Amino acid sequence: MNNKNYYQYVKELWDVISGRRVLSFRNSSIYFSLSILSFYLFVSACANIGSPDGGPYDETPPRVVTSNPLNQATNSDKRKISILFNEYVKIENASEKVIVSPPQTEAPNIRAVGKSVRIDLFDTLQANTTYTVDFSDAIVDNNEGNPMGNYTFSFSTGDHIDTMEVSGYVLNAEDLEPVKGILVGLYEENEEGIVPDSLFRTHHFDRVSRTNGSGRFVIKGVARDKRYRAFALKDMDGDFMFSQKGEIIAFDTTLFTSSCGPDIRLDTIWRDSTHYDSIQPVHYTHFYPDDIVLRSFLEEGQDRHLLKIQRDLPESFTVFFTAPSDTLPHIQGLSFEGDGGFIVEPSLKGDTVTYWIPDTTLAYADTLALVLSYLDTDTLHQLVWKADTQYIVPKTSHAKQLKELEKKNEEWEKEQKKKAKQNKNYEPEPNPNLVTYLSLECKPSGTIDPNQYPIFTFSEPVTAPDSSAIHFKIKVDSLWEDAPFRFESIENNPRKFQLFAEWELENQYTLEIDSGAVIGALGHTNKPIKQDFRTRKEDDYGELFVKIIGEDKNVIVQLLNSSDKPVRTEYVKDNGFAEFYYLKPGDYYMRCFVDRNGDGVWTTGDYDSGTAPEEVFYFKEAFPIKAKREFKQDWNIRSVPGMKQKPAKITKQKPDKTKDIKARNKERDAAMERESRKRGASGR
Repeated sequence: MNNKNYYQYVKELWDVISGRRVLSFRNSSIYFSLSILSFYLFVSACANIGSPDGGPYDETPPRVVTSNPLNQATNSDKRKISILFNEYVKIENASEKVIVSPPQTEAPNIRAVGKSVRIDLFDTLQANTTYTVDFSDAIVDNNEGNPMGNYTFSFSTGDHIDTMEVSGYVLNAEDLEPVKGILVGLYEENEEGIVPDSLFRTHHFDRVSRTNGSGRFVIKGVARDKRYRAFALKDMDGDFMFSQKGEIIAFDTTLFTSSCGPDIRLDTIWRDSTHYDSIQPVHYTHFYPDDIVLRSFLEEGQDRHLLKIQRDLPESFTVFFTAPSDTLPHIQGLSFEGDGGFIVEPSLKGDTVTYWIPDTTLAYADTLALVLSYLDTDTLHQLVWKADTQYIVPKTSHAKQLKELEKKNEEWEKEQKKKAKQNKNYEPEPNPNLVTYLSLECKPSGTIDPNQYPIFTFSEPVTAPDSSAIHFKIKVDSLWEDAPFRFESIENNPRKFQLFAEWELENQYTLEIDSGAVIGALGHTNKPIKQDFRTRKEDDYGELFVKIIGEDKNVIVQLLNSSDKPVRTEYVKDNGFAEFYYLKPGDYYMRCFVDRNGDGVWTTGDYDSGTAPEEVFYFKEAFPIKAKREFKQDWNIRSVPGMKQKPAKITKQKPDKTKDIKARNKERDAAMERESRKRGASGR
């Protein structure tokens, strides 16, 4: 067909479509074209109506076709492995989920290529050793993301392959939170029937795995009837052994033997999301042990270094360290004499120290030059004294402060003139910018409980006020009467004082401090202070008495809020009870720890001395405390396994989301059914 004929053909076809020309069978070519066009439009319309996505979804997970070497092959020395699937695949979160055991010094290269997964091992293969590549649920098909499920490829360099598994959980020792992503490794006993402690520091694991979002691990390729010790490691340098002080670890001193046996579990066959058809027994091989619990911790005595020095304002600066210390730094002035007369405010653990500068000559200088001597960790991980010369400049200089004050004064003067112009009898207000008073925070304030003692925090270090300037009163009938109290400074904190009083239920109190009674280190004084308190009535509270079973001494019980934070702490008395009075109504959670060293706080572990962290236990349910009710609870702290103790509502580390094949074809069929009914209703 030449160009002229082709143009004529298209024109005639368009005339027929637009109604300008009547079609006859003599126009066979045009008739044929219209038939094809009509058929195409019909099929397209049907496809759009019946199959919104153009056809059924693929809901079949990938399947292994073959591999080289074969899965569970023996006497294999191949370090390049290829696994072929029946469709295109990809690996999700390979760095988190895929792990090779025994661990590899040089990281293997694991990738998806089309329909295959390829593995390159770079370490020399060990003789007579089972190798496993545990993919977990990382392999999915390329199009729909259908998960293959947990998949492990294994082979052996010897004439047999080890197929045992051991499993368990890693929990944070201090609060039983599941630990995700931590390595869990095994060491096999030696010829003497022991696993030396030194192995954890000198050799990488024999077998290794990694925990999931529930803190659960499964170590595969374990030899039958062999004895092992289990360890956990937050590996910071990739050597698969405990080589740095800052690595989180867990260890178990007991040895266990791997084994297996037949078992039965009950599987529920669901008809839909709310109804099931039947429960069927499923036979499977149960591997033991499956209940190992490792409690991870970070040792005390972490490497200590100077982190930074921060000076936001001229009147103070703060020194930050990477780890605590009970020894304060020393200061020797270069731009001033001696130690500067600074007032020192250390944090509770000594990892942060604030220095207040009462000498205005030093405070208003552009730069403080000094030598800071402090305990620092050397290359042998020993604390030694180190001296640094520091030049400390404030972020906001005194000159800048004066400019800002000048600007505020100008604005205040303009405002006063404006008010005076509007009102001839107006008397100027005192300039608030010329006098700076101490600010104060009181916690708790307002309504308090009989066992609470408020803490007053001033904006700068202060001297203890004269007791004659402090007045504490209780309301008796309609009159205020003096009441006994103590207003005491808190040790090592020059800004804080605490009020102690014998609070009576359902009463009102007030604390008043005269103006100027409190003098700050920077020259500021207080305005008149008046802080009111009110106590609740007895019927507003509940009581809880907890009987500890399973431990006879040195147990401390903590009541927790919904954020897993302690709100009340009590020692277990000689009668075995921890007693909690004056509890506000609400849900409380509970944990306890065995205070082995008797210092009143939870203590971490130490590997070299073989000291485990102090044991922590959670009560598995919440306590709904109600007003005017007394609750008694027996608690056998060892009756529930550690991984099942902590209530899910206060567990922050949630389990990984399960990868399921989405029933998208059901949704597609339902959509098609709805569309079909709609067409029927409209008469089409």
